[in-house]
Amino acid sequence: MAQGTPSSARRGMYILPSLFTAGSIALGYYVIMESIRGTVVSDPGLRAMAFDRAALAIIFAIVFDGLDGRIARMTNTSSEFGKELDSLADVITFGVAPSLLAYLWGVRQLAPSGHPEIEGRVMHFGIVVCFLFLICGASRLARFNISVNPQPRNPGLPGRKYFVGMPIPAAAGVLAAVIHFEAGSPVYSVWISLVWLGLVAFTGFLMVSSWRFWSGKEIDMSARKPGRLLALVVVIIGVVVEWHQTALLVMALGYLASGVMARLAYSLKRRMTQRAS
Repeated sequence: MAQGTPSSARRGMYILPSLFTAGSIALGYYVIMESIRGTVVSDPGLRAMAFDRAALAIIFAIVFDGLDGRIARMTNTSSEFGKELDSLADVITFGVAPSLLAYLWGVRQLAPSGHPEIEGRVMHFGIVVCFLFLICGASRLARFNISVNPQPRNPGLPGRKYFVGMPIPAAAGVLAAVIHFEAGSPVYSVWISLVWLGLVAFTGFLMVSSWRFWSGKEIDMSARKPGRLLALVVVIIGVVVEWHQTALLVMALGYLASGVMARLAYSLKRRMTQRAS
């Protein structure tokens, strides 16, 4: 009996990361259900509440997605099954769910403006753009799964690890943060809807780009003196809890802007170098 206990505990540790992945899938399913619910309720307050809950579920799913990988690495329980399950979870939770939410929140609720032809074209355009977001996210995951030590076109600091292209959870987080900032109140204006679709399309492009985005992998959670890191985490959590709408939007758009600025800075530096030579 005593000899079988460590083996049983070990098998239980392998299940732990997959439980967080399953939780991420459940949240993705919840996002889909709440997004659909937001289109069938007649009360504007309940409609906004449904969309807001869907956006928050994506935010919580990002936390779950980050935990399952870290737990697997910390407990040395990574497996091929876990990796495949994680990829499938990302397609559902950060691809299908946010693309549906983006369309139903930012396009489907347009108010009649006296120009039904324009509204119809915007809705059709919205379907294409939101589908492209999904395709870009799936392509980003496929490229990540087959890449071995990928290097961005605009390299950063030596010895520092970067993502090549915007990660799909971060891209979904941008859409969710904007919706939550608006408290779930859907878009009724055609012009605002076009701006929204521009953001969705640009975020999709960033996922399949070769631009660098900070990965955070150099953060050592097992450091002997994690006092500073712990204090920073507590401060961030406090800010997010107190000013969640603004804080999440700033964090999401800040991360998006970091990749864009890194690309622009590298391009400018390269041109200056070529001129000098």
